[in-house]
Amino acid sequence: MSFKIAIIGAGSVGFTKKLFTDILCVPEFKDIEFALTDISEHNLGMIKAILDRIVEANGLPTKVTATTDRRKALEGARYIISCVRVGGLEAYADDIRIPLKYGIDQCVGDTICAGGILYGQRNIPVILDFCKDIREVAETDAKFLNYANPMAMNTWAAIEYGEVDTVGLCHGVQHGAEQIAEVLGTKSPRELDYVCSGINHQTWFIELRLNGRPIGKDELVAAFEAHPVYSKQEKLRIDVLKRFGVYSTESNGHLSEYLPWYRKRPDEITRWIDMSDWIHGETGGYLRYSTETRNWFETEYPQFLEAASKPIDPAKRSNEHASHILEALETNRVYRGHFNVKNNGVITNLPHDAIIESPGFVDRLGINMAAGITLPEACAATCMSSINVQRMSVHAAIAGDIDLLKLAVLHDPLVGAVSTPEEVWQMVDEMVVAQAAWLPQYADAVPAAKDRLAKSKVKTREWAGAARRNVRSIEELRAEKAALKQAG
Repeated sequence: MSFKIAIIGAGSVGFTKKLFTDILCVPEFKDIEFALTDISEHNLGMIKAILDRIVEANGLPTKVTATTDRRKALEGARYIISCVRVGGLEAYADDIRIPLKYGIDQCVGDTICAGGILYGQRNIPVILDFCKDIREVAETDAKFLNYANPMAMNTWAAIEYGEVDTVGLCHGVQHGAEQIAEVLGTKSPRELDYVCSGINHQTWFIELRLNGRPIGKDELVAAFEAHPVYSKQEKLRIDVLKRFGVYSTESNGHLSEYLPWYRKRPDEITRWIDMSDWIHGETGGYLRYSTETRNWFETEYPQFLEAASKPIDPAKRSNEHASHILEALETNRVYRGHFNVKNNGVITNLPHDAIIESPGFVDRLGINMAAGITLPEACAATCMSSINVQRMSVHAAIAGDIDLLKLAVLHDPLVGAVSTPEEVWQMVDEMVVAQAAWLPQYADAVPAAKDRLAKSKVKTREWAGAARRNVRSIEELRAEKAALKQAG
């Protein structure tokens, strides 16, 4: 087979390498072309060198090109994969820092909450530019695979306004299934059959069977509470499981910021989170992790390049959906996964226009969703709170409507539990002004926002958050990795 895959944001070096090696685990794909594009020539150069080394080491005819000219990369592409982070770590730091001044403590801030909503405002104009190029220069009926957060908002904009065949992809379901399989005493998630449905980062394991045997709430609660690690790291998720009756796919830290109950007071935050790793609820945890990862990669790049000389091992193909979807579409080998698509009645008790994450099957005819799923009422209610915020956020981003943007932030569950309307209005003004370089649709609103900020009497505070850790130096990271290696 010979076709072209374009990867936008290919400078996300580790993730691009994973997608690349996964796809080349499919024997029929050895003759394809990968076109890498990014705004950073430096990152493009690093990832191209790594992928070239992989191709050479494995004796493959695969073609790899790299360009900062996105339109050139998309020319003739059959599949386009996006893993962009618009605004980079600079804008992301504001997504965490500014809401903290108003008492809003986020662990990740990339899906909803104040940070996730502003992240969507930065992404959506860029997503629409991608879609325009796809319509004009890619293969007819090219498929757009979006990995970038905020998943639901980006996918919503691409489908409704970009008019491109789009699917959103995430790995939260797979990771949740791995946890459940482990606490139930099996190391193989393949022995676990499940139906997981909802919206991205709020997807729910509504049916579980282990080797054909149904697993109920009480058994699952007991299994998690007996686990020596998860009982400490996933306290919030276990509490939600007890109250809702079903387990959430999302990590302890992520889930905590989508709900109005666990992060609204500093003493409650420390009660429900775990500081053993960023993902369990640390203030600004993902920002710290991303910063450390970038610094580590820049410093240790020669090691990453050397590791690229190893043969590709199909047994180590990851459970990221992209390679499996492409294999199913091109070879007709059926793949079952969980995909972010427009609802259109798939989940009976969520709106038709919402972007849902739910089971589907892929073959040469496309992605076919399993329809007629009804969520438990509490799960649907929680999803609805986020869907309403997502819808307003997308519409605000399209129109450049700062008033609608403020209403979207006001209706966010955690923001509403912490902040007053006056605080929300000022916070949004401050975030829009700080991020104006990445928000072209709000250019006309920035002068008035600056004027309101100059006259505002709403008080803020300088606060690092309830559970903040400092970014570790390269030396500290080396020492920690060495200690872990020695202990293992």
